[in-house]
Amino acid sequence: MRQFIVVARSGPTTADFSLDDLPAAGRVDLLARCVTASFLLSHGLREDVRTHLVLGDEFTVRFEGRELRGLHPDERSTAALIRNALSEREEAIGQIPVEISAGVSLVRMDLDATLAEVSSNSQIYRLHPDGAPKAEVSPPESPAFVLSNHREFEAEDAEIIVEYAEGEICLGPEAIHADHAIAVAHNWLDVAE
Repeated sequence: MRQFIVVARSGPTTADFSLDDLPAAGRVDLLARCVTASFLLSHGLREDVRTHLVLGDEFTVRFEGRELRGLHPDERSTAALIRNALSEREEAIGQIPVEISAGVSLVRMDLDATLAEVSSNSQIYRLHPDGAPKAEVSPPESPAFVLSNHREFEAEDAEIIVEYAEGEICLGPEAIHADHAIAVAHNWLDVAE
């Protein structure tokens, strides 16, 4: 299984945002693009993928490829899935996930707890321009890639990631958007398989 962990410190933690202005809502537009890049193929979905959106270091919205239904390529409908998840935030007690819809759940977990859970069955790598070039790294069998949305990692997030990460991987010579990084990572793994 492939996993992506998108850290969005400035991401929304409530459902109080408009679908008509996604950039102003903590860059929900980019988060939605990360979700669609994680799963969508030309004529189908990647079932062997799980994506975690860590929002405000308070909640994690999970998308599970094997169960996911109703994911469309437009930002607005994917943002609506995120907003629907956050509308159930009061139901998220402890670290028990709240099932929102098929393949979408919300859990009250910060970055540290999310990484701890993911590390139990995956090798975690931070995607970063200063990492080892992907051409020099053997693709991991069960990777979990950590990336930031549109900002650099906060110092405290970077410290937490170092505790769990096997290393850093650079996908190319230029810094690219998070959703593009997900697509490039998929391509790298697809070619290796």
